[in-house]
Amino acid sequence: MTRVAIVTGGTRGIGEAISLALQAQGFLVVANYAGHVEKAREFSARTGIAAYRWDVGDHEACIHNCNDIAATFGPIDVVVNNAGITRDGVLDKMSFDDWNEVIRVDLGGCFNMAKATFGGMKSRGWGRIVNIGSVNGQMGQYGQVNYAAAKSGIHGFTKALAQEGAKFGVTVNAIAPGYIDTDMVAAVPQSVMDKILTRIPVGRLGQSAEIARGVAFLCSEDAAFITGSTMSINGGQHMY
Repeated sequence: MTRVAIVTGGTRGIGEAISLALQAQGFLVVANYAGHVEKAREFSARTGIAAYRWDVGDHEACIHNCNDIAATFGPIDVVVNNAGITRDGVLDKMSFDDWNEVIRVDLGGCFNMAKATFGGMKSRGWGRIVNIGSVNGQMGQYGQVNYAAAKSGIHGFTKALAQEGAKFGVTVNAIAPGYIDTDMVAAVPQSVMDKILTRIPVGRLGQSAEIARGVAFLCSEDAAFITGSTMSINGGQHMY
């Protein structure tokens, strides 16, 4: 039986690596994306992975598209909540819209996608939800009260939902990446990045494939006894 997996934000960066890792593991993968239509088309042409466009912060869009994907490909057994945005700024300069949009997409997207798929996983007695948090949700970050709050919320969301799914064979876990060599990190000024690198014991940025391997493990049968956990993949930047 081929299991169906949805990866939100799954056509670029960490999301692309996750989509490819799950495909290599035998899942039928569907990638979600919000923008960059041409890149999504190129991704699908190159990988054979279908890409659906919608905003994960839109509750009704998540319900509609998950129903459509299930009708087309089969029941959804795996959800990787990877989609996220940033709207950085210190609190004095952060608008309510900057706060609200990050919470709506980064944290709200996890609720919306779980709401659309969790019941089906429970009824079938098997499921995997993996939420992508952040090291900055664990230790905070200057100029990111919105992003840190959303990512910290993801870790709490994970632990609570894991308790609801455990007896039904549905595991819910999180991964907290450190600084990964992606377009989002590339936008960080070099002077800031130099300071960040001095705080990473392994002395380098992580690679998307390193996050993807963690996700693939948590989605596998081998991880059936792991739920409510956060796997930190950060080069030793934050240890606890």
